[in-house]
Amino acid sequence: MKYARLTLSLLAAGLLAACSSAPSTDGQGAAVEDRSSASTSGVGGSGVATVNADGKLSGAAYPELKDPKNILSKRSVLFDYDSYVIKDQYRPLVEAHAKFLVSHPKVKMLIQGNTDERGSREYNLALGQKRADAVKKALGLLGVSEGQLESVSLGEEKPSCSDSGESCWAANRRGDMLYSGEF
Repeated sequence: MKYARLTLSLLAAGLLAACSSAPSTDGQGAAVEDRSSASTSGVGGSGVATVNADGKLSGAAYPELKDPKNILSKRSVLFDYDSYVIKDQYRPLVEAHAKFLVSHPKVKMLIQGNTDERGSREYNLALGQKRADAVKKALGLLGVSEGQLESVSLGEEKPSCSDSGESCWAANRRGDMLYSGEF
């Protein structure tokens, strides 16, 4: 038993000594990629949106997203109480966003599912996720690439209205669509 411990100790010391070798100082470092030449895959040649310093989409890149006269400026799909079925009145909105995303394959969208304050935290998070997933699925069925879409539940954590009452609760039962640079 004593000899086994001694043998293990010597073996461990030998392994540690082998691991402590000094790095090579032959004067050659790691290769560095040369990115100084212009590339057609950079901004401007690939359809990638111009982004401001704060990470927001440039209004010049996609002005239709900010134009109040354009359907794309509307970003919320409202849901009925305890439901995650997209109402018929929001189908044209979802279709317009799908068409935009299909024509701009580099642009990504985050769908945030929201609920009103009623219900437990766990229930609201689950319902918010179902709402976000419903919008994501509808966009996917309309041809949007899965890689462009992400869905997340905010539950009751990001209300658009803080009063208690049916009109306010109705405004909080929604799925919000945010584009790259807006989240």
